[in-house]
Amino acid sequence: MADVSLDWGREVCGDLATAERREWLCTNGLGGYASGTLAGTLTRRYHGLLIAALRPPLGRRVVVTKLDENVEYGGATFALATNRWANGSVDPHGYRHLERFRLDGTTPVWTYACRDALLEKRVWMEPGANTTYVRYQIVRSSAPLTLSLRALVNQCDYHATARGDGWTMSVTPIDGGLRIQAYEGAVPVLLLAPGMEATAEHTWYRGFALERERERGLEAECDHLLAGTFRATLRAGEAITFAASTEAAPATDGERAWQRREAYEADLLARWTRGWPGAAAAPSWVRQLVLGADQFVARRPLPDEPGGMTVIAGYHWFGDWGRDTMIALPGLALATGRPELAVRVLRTFARFVDQGMLPNRFPDAAATPEYNTVDATLWWFEAIRATHEATGDDGLLKDLFPALENVVEWHRRGTRYGIGEDPVDGLLRAGEPGVQLTWMDAKVGDWVVTPRIGKPVEINALWYNALRTMAAFARRLQRPATTWETAADRVRDGFGRFWNERAGHCYDVLEGPGGDDGSLRPNQIFAVSLPESPLPAERQRRVVEACARHLLTSHGLRSLAPGDPAYRGAYGGAQTERDGAYHQGTVWGWLLGPFALAHARVYGDREAARALLEPLAHHLADYGVGSIAEIFDGEPPFAPRGCIAQAWSVAETLRAWQALSGAPGPAAERPAPVPKPAKSRRR
Repeated sequence: MADVSLDWGREVCGDLATAERREWLCTNGLGGYASGTLAGTLTRRYHGLLIAALRPPLGRRVVVTKLDENVEYGGATFALATNRWANGSVDPHGYRHLERFRLDGTTPVWTYACRDALLEKRVWMEPGANTTYVRYQIVRSSAPLTLSLRALVNQCDYHATARGDGWTMSVTPIDGGLRIQAYEGAVPVLLLAPGMEATAEHTWYRGFALERERERGLEAECDHLLAGTFRATLRAGEAITFAASTEAAPATDGERAWQRREAYEADLLARWTRGWPGAAAAPSWVRQLVLGADQFVARRPLPDEPGGMTVIAGYHWFGDWGRDTMIALPGLALATGRPELAVRVLRTFARFVDQGMLPNRFPDAAATPEYNTVDATLWWFEAIRATHEATGDDGLLKDLFPALENVVEWHRRGTRYGIGEDPVDGLLRAGEPGVQLTWMDAKVGDWVVTPRIGKPVEINALWYNALRTMAAFARRLQRPATTWETAADRVRDGFGRFWNERAGHCYDVLEGPGGDDGSLRPNQIFAVSLPESPLPAERQRRVVEACARHLLTSHGLRSLAPGDPAYRGAYGGAQTERDGAYHQGTVWGWLLGPFALAHARVYGDREAARALLEPLAHHLADYGVGSIAEIFDGEPPFAPRGCIAQAWSVAETLRAWQALSGAPGPAAERPAPVPKPAKSRRR
C-alpha cells in the first residue's frame, strides 16, 4: 500500500531548486491564506504570510509578505531568510541553515541549525479570522539566542504586483507591536509580538524576483516594504509568537492559539473517523487529504444567511466556482464525515439559482455572479443526491425539490446560451459562438479553445443521472415518479447516438458546427462513473478500456488522446500557450477518481481500481505539499502544473478511495453498482 512521509532533511532543504519546488499552504476558512516555498523564497505574486479575505470568501489582498529572520548566537549572526532578486542574485542563503522541514497536520514547521542551537518555526492561521501566527521555539541551545525579525508588508490585490515608488505607508508603534495603514481607506494591519521589542521602519525592498510568474509569462518583480523589526533574546525551551492580522483585536497568546489549531484539526480527524469505519486502516496520505480537504471550505455569508458556506476551487488564484463546488462537495464534506457542511453549501447555492442555472463563478470585483456554465447545475443534482443518501435529510429534499423542478423546466424550454432540451431525442444541447460552457472552458481573448457547441457527452450523462435522481426523489417524497422515469428513458434511448462503433468509444459532442466530434476525451467516463449510467454494460467496459489505453496516467486522465493532431503534451509558457494546452492533452487530477470508480464498475475488482489512486500518495510530497495539484503535463514524468492545491483533485481522490475501500459509513459515498466480475485490467 502506497504511503508517503511529509518530512525532509537537508537532502531537500539544502538544495534551493528542490526546496523552492515545494510549496506550503495554510488557510483560515474565510478564503484567506498564507503560502510560500520550503526555502522561504517568494516565487509567486500569490505568496505571503497573510493574504487576507476582506470580503469572504473574496476580496483577497497581500498585506503581510514575509518575515526575514536573523539569529545572533555564540558571537555569530545567522541569516535564516532566502530571497531571490531581479538582478539574478540570491541573498541571503538561509536555506543552508535549514536542517528539517515537515508538516504537522497542515502546519509547516521549519527547524534551523545555528551551530549547536536548533530553532523551530511554525506557521498557522486562526480558523475564521484573517490572522496568521508565526511561533518560534528554541529547541536546543547552550546559551541565550537573540532572534530578530524584519517584517515585510504590502497592500495589493493578490493577482497584482506592487511598486514602492512614491508610496509612503503609516507605520505606528502600538502596545505589543506596530499598526500599518497602507493608504487612506486601506484596512489597518496589526503586527503584534508581545515580549519582543518592536521598532518602526520604512524602507522599500525592491526587485523581488518571482520565478514562477516569469515562467507563466507574467510580470515577475515586486517590491515590499520593511515596516518594522522585532527583537527578543530567548533561552532553550522558550518560545515567542508573532501575529499578523487585519482583525480589530486579534488574540496574541501563541500557546493558546496553537492549542486551538491542534484542537480544530483533531476534530476534523475525529469526524472522519466516526463517519467511516475504515479510517483506522487508511494510510497516512489519505489522513493528510482529510485535513487538506478542509483548506477549501470557506464562508460565504449572505445578508439573510450569515452561515452561508462555499468551496474555494483552488489555491492560489481561484475563488469559489459553482461547478467546482458541486463536483468537490461529496468528497470534501461527505467523505470527511461532515454532512452538515454539505447541507449548508447546498442551501447557500440554492439562493443563487437563476433561470434554471447555478452560477459558474463569483468574480472578485463584481457583485453579480456569472452564469456561463451548463454543467454546474447538473452537478448540483448529484451533490444533493449524495448528501441525501448520506444523511436521509428529507427536509433538505422537500426544500430543494421545487428548485430542482424549476431547473428541469428551464432546461426543457431553454435558458441562457442556447442551453435546452432537444424535443426530438430529449438530449441537452448547449453553446453559442464566443462562450465556453463546459468544464473544458479555456478562453483567450475571443478564442474559445474547446467550444464544444452541440450536445456534449458528459452533459447528457449528467442530464440522464439528474432525471433518474428526480424520479427517486419523487418516490421518496411520495410524489408521482412516472413522468421522470419516462423522461429518463427517452434520454437513455437518445444517448445511444453517442456511441461510435468504429472507434469503440463515445463521441465527445454530437451535432456541433462541424458535425459529430469523435475526439477521444475523458468526458465520456462520467457515462460510466455516475450512479445512473445510460450505457449498457458492454459499452461501459469499452469506454473504460479506451480511456485506459489512451488517456490514463499516474496522476489523472489526459484531456485529449495523444494521437489527435490538436494534442499538446506540455503545459507552460505565456497565457496563450498555457490555455491552448489546458484541455488539449493536459492531465487533470480530478478525473482519476471517477475513472477508478468506473474501472471498479466494469471489472468488479475494487483493489485494482484503488491501486490506480496510489501514485497520488507520492505526489503529496511534491509541489503543494500535503495536497493535490490542479493539472499535470500530458507526457512523462507528468510534472505538476497550475494550482498547487485543487479542491476537486483532493475531493474526488478521497471519495473514490473510500468508496473502493470496503463498506462505507453513513458519510461516505457508495460506489456505483458492480456488475458480474470480469477479468481485471491492471495498469
